[in-house]
Amino acid sequence: MRQVVLDTETTGLEPEQGHRIIEVGCVELVNRRLTGRHFHQYLQPDRSIDEGAVAVHGITNEFLADKPRFADIVDGLMEFIRGSELVIHNAPFDVGFIDSELARLGDPWQGLEAYARVLDTLTVARQLHPGQKNSLDALCRRYGVDNAHRELHGALLDAEILADIYLCMTGGQTDLSLDDYGAGDGARGPGALTRIDPNRPSLPVVRAMAAELDSHASCLESIRQASGRCLWDDAEEESAGAGTSS
Repeated sequence: MRQVVLDTETTGLEPEQGHRIIEVGCVELVNRRLTGRHFHQYLQPDRSIDEGAVAVHGITNEFLADKPRFADIVDGLMEFIRGSELVIHNAPFDVGFIDSELARLGDPWQGLEAYARVLDTLTVARQLHPGQKNSLDALCRRYGVDNAHRELHGALLDAEILADIYLCMTGGQTDLSLDDYGAGDGARGPGALTRIDPNRPSLPVVRAMAAELDSHASCLESIRQASGRCLWDDAEEESAGAGTSS
């Protein structure tokens, strides 16, 4: 399963008022693991940025003066997200801006959902935590995701943070490390995430020695004699049945 966590920064709040995308950031998940692949680009919007927007993300017109335009990077962006499930926080906002940019380019481009499915994590968060704050900052606090380095919004940084939140919020074991749990660091908890190098070597397989197998069998026999039943036997029978079924 391939997912792409996406975020954008913009010149303002409404694409209908001519506001444009000035930054897009994406990170890739495959089978709920961060792969290390990402797409990130700042964009020249050909218009001024609202002061309120600059206060949020800190991106200025001067910084963007020499950056490419959306038309220059659209092929790479759409190739990166094509066929994936897009994971976006408050998806209507980002989808609306990307659709506006694609519509401005015209044929052969279509709306974003012609290229990828969309999952709105804000909708998921509201279902899990009704009546509570569900901003990225609030979800970081709730799930123990470290965002201390986030002084301003940034598309790639927010996509990386959202990837961690999404993995925690949707449950199931992911690339979690619990080594630091209980180590006295109040910023961490049982849901805190530590990224693991996807290129790490495989763990060695250590097989039991004969003496250890004999000791294990003796322990199981003691359990059978004491209780008349051993759950380990049930598990082995189920495993053997699964292996011989067609």
